[in-house]
Amino acid sequence: MSQDNEHKHSDQGEHRGGHGGDTPLIQPQKQSFFGSLWSSFLAGVVVVAPIGITIWLFYLLFTGPMAKLDAFVKRTLPVGDTTLEKVLQVLPGVGVLVAFIVLVILGALAKNFVGRSFIRAGERLIESVPVVRNVFGFFKNVFETALRQSDRSFKEVALVEYPRKNAWVMAFVVGETKGEVMAKLDDQGDALTSIFIPTVPNPTSGFLLFVPRSDLRILRMSVEEAAKVVFSLGLVVPEYTDGAAAAAKLEEMAASAAEKEPLRKRLFKSWKD
Repeated sequence: MSQDNEHKHSDQGEHRGGHGGDTPLIQPQKQSFFGSLWSSFLAGVVVVAPIGITIWLFYLLFTGPMAKLDAFVKRTLPVGDTTLEKVLQVLPGVGVLVAFIVLVILGALAKNFVGRSFIRAGERLIESVPVVRNVFGFFKNVFETALRQSDRSFKEVALVEYPRKNAWVMAFVVGETKGEVMAKLDDQGDALTSIFIPTVPNPTSGFLLFVPRSDLRILRMSVEEAAKVVFSLGLVVPEYTDGAAAAAKLEEMAASAAEKEPLRKRLFKSWKD
């Protein structure tokens, strides 16, 4: 009687699972030919588009602004009959290299006292012209903000509750709040931190907030990884491994290695005998 029941249960299992218990009850729907073709096309776009756009942008850069800069610098170089001067005029990219060297020298001079004195004198001369000083001041602020490595550059990535409680957004930590803003908000009882909350998917606009450091939950991801999350609408997320999970995995690997070691010794001993 028990054997009949066992055969009956086994027949039911084979009927439900196909060829055994390992086969899933719900079979995935087979993709059609056109669906597979469209999926392969999208995968090809994902592979080719970033490479193509990158090559196209660099092509425009080198054939446009860089080529004009190269030609302009070459026109300022002395023209003669010597071999060196002929090579400098014919060889592509020499003008860009000369411009790079000049900028490096100017930057080195700007770091010492004498160079800063000359630069400040030139800036004061430009700022004395009524209309020119406005244009010069605008671009000076833009490039100083974008290029200078200071406390205003993004340091960390954090989560903060915004625009309401229990709603979290990703923010870039600018640095410690300073100046008049900090003086007016000194009654908060905690050091304030300046954060930038970008809009998605356009991170060039956003909101500048001044919040206590204790309200932030600092993330381990880098600024570049956070920017990818913002650009991709949260679809591209960097890999994250919890410390406890990593430690448990290491312990499991160590235990597995310890179990295999006696087996290796026995095999080696039997082979030796």
